[in-house]
Amino acid sequence: MPRFYTLRLLAIMVSFFLLERISAKTANIVLILADDQDIQIGGMTPLKKTKALIGDVGVTFTNAFVVSPLCCPSRSSILSGKYPHNNLVRNNSFEGNCSSNSWQKIEEPQAFPVYLKKAGYNTFFAGKYLNQYGTSKAGGVQHIPPGWTDWMALVGNSKYYNYTLSVNGVAELHSDNYEKDYFTDLIANRSIEFLEKKSSSPFFMMLSTPAPHSPWTAAPQYQNSYNTTKAPRDGSFNVAGKDKHWLIRKAKNPMSDTSIAFLDDAFRKRWQALLSVDDLVEKVINKLKELKQLDNTYVFYASDNGYHTGQFSLPIDKRQLYDFDVRIPLLVRGPGIKGKVTNEAPVLNIDLGPTFLDIAGINVSQTSMDGDSFLPLMTSSGHKVKWRSDFLVEYTGEGHAVADPYCPSLGPGVSECFPDCVCEDAFNNTYACVRTLSDTKFHYCEFADSESFVELYNMTVDPNQLVNIKDKVQKEDPALLVKMNQRLIALQSCVGSSCRSPSHRFAGR
Repeated sequence: MPRFYTLRLLAIMVSFFLLERISAKTANIVLILADDQDIQIGGMTPLKKTKALIGDVGVTFTNAFVVSPLCCPSRSSILSGKYPHNNLVRNNSFEGNCSSNSWQKIEEPQAFPVYLKKAGYNTFFAGKYLNQYGTSKAGGVQHIPPGWTDWMALVGNSKYYNYTLSVNGVAELHSDNYEKDYFTDLIANRSIEFLEKKSSSPFFMMLSTPAPHSPWTAAPQYQNSYNTTKAPRDGSFNVAGKDKHWLIRKAKNPMSDTSIAFLDDAFRKRWQALLSVDDLVEKVINKLKELKQLDNTYVFYASDNGYHTGQFSLPIDKRQLYDFDVRIPLLVRGPGIKGKVTNEAPVLNIDLGPTFLDIAGINVSQTSMDGDSFLPLMTSSGHKVKWRSDFLVEYTGEGHAVADPYCPSLGPGVSECFPDCVCEDAFNNTYACVRTLSDTKFHYCEFADSESFVELYNMTVDPNQLVNIKDKVQKEDPALLVKMNQRLIALQSCVGSSCRSPSHRFAGR
């Protein structure tokens, strides 16, 4: 080949490479985050549009997990890219470091939006931020976390009506008018306004819906949907947890009719509330298409934790170590991602921030984040990618110093008590777990309680975590317990790159 043509071909190849890099750096990013949406007990069933508009044209991660199954620690881990033992957010209370002065001073300046804004992104937040956000002890509505160019955050926990927002640091009051105030729809409408103004430059949007968190208030047009639906009765539903930690052993089994009616009602209302989230996804996708930005935008759909309705006779909540609480939906569409792809690699909520930075051309090693970018898992066209095979789940229980007002007879130390005085949390519902996804899948957990209780499950043969095999393994293969304990200690002390490069790796598509 003549030298002229060789040089021209080389120039064309370099141009394509540069264009690809520029495109990767300037791609837009949207994160739609549901609140308390499970994957294990059918939580994605109402989201038909979401599955069609994101999952069918993108990748669905079948092993997506949170590193702590509760709103504030999970959201803090998403924002910081860190495990709770590094960002120190333990639970939903201010004392648990939720939106505390410490969080605002140390972690918020290092959160992923700060890096994106510095890289030239317009950043928009709308919805629930952290449970204590906007309260007087957390700095009030005037506090705007760094990194956000447009800010619309809910004061306190999930609501659908009668709430206060911080709109760029100014309080905005809302009442109970559906057209003006229904929060899921308001988030959708404000996101459309942002896109119309800011879509000419790279943007990041985080849309954090209240649904399907309690009080499970559906939009008027959906209040009669799923009226005959009941919570699924399979798996661990209404099963006694005799070999589990004391909080599970304390649950009444079989559940009373009142508890079952209560959880069935919650299950139906959760699905009804999710229908408006499905509408939100459709509105955002359609607007991106109208603005000719859809092909250059990564759209992520996820939840801050899972949920249970009757599993191990616990009526409703999260906060437990089991898959129904720690496993979440995760769907992604975007440039270079093929449609109708499933990926089994274990992806964590602490990986979201590093993935956003990777899309923006920012190296996660320049940060203090514990997570890793899973962008290569989405765009590698089937090539083998080295990836983790185990990870950490940790939680610190909330127990009131006084008796729970719902069940005062139980005395102090318990919280989140529901009908029949079944309590979902306690001060010593405090645990750390290693979850492995290799040839044999194990779930190993140690409790910080008076029993130093240990739970171990072989997920390959027992995916519903029905049988705690700790005592059996103690007799037959004690070396396994030692190995899991050592791995747990290593993960509990990991920081940054040592969390991203665990000793056991997973080769996934």
